[in-house]
Amino acid sequence: MKAIVSPAKAWFCTVISAFGIVILSVIAILFKINHESMMGSITSPENGDEVAKTIFGAIILYIAFFIFCGFQIFVSRRQNKIQL
Repeated sequence: MKAIVSPAKAWFCTVISAFGIVILSVIAILFKINHESMMGSITSPENGDEVAKTIFGAIILYIAFFIFCGFQIFVSRRQNKIQL
């Protein structure tokens, strides 16, 4: 099997996806518990649970990117070992 993206791009995507998962998880949890920092102003959403569900959907997308890019790293390393 051949890698679709280069190893550098796969590493970049994996790291960015990991940060995205962590940061969005914290934001989603804050909306889920209706924390004052997310729900305290007059322009904030009224239903924190719905916002949290939307953010959890984005987290699932980032997890998919993380798995795909991690697999690309694995494939490129395996391909390099075979060529040697």
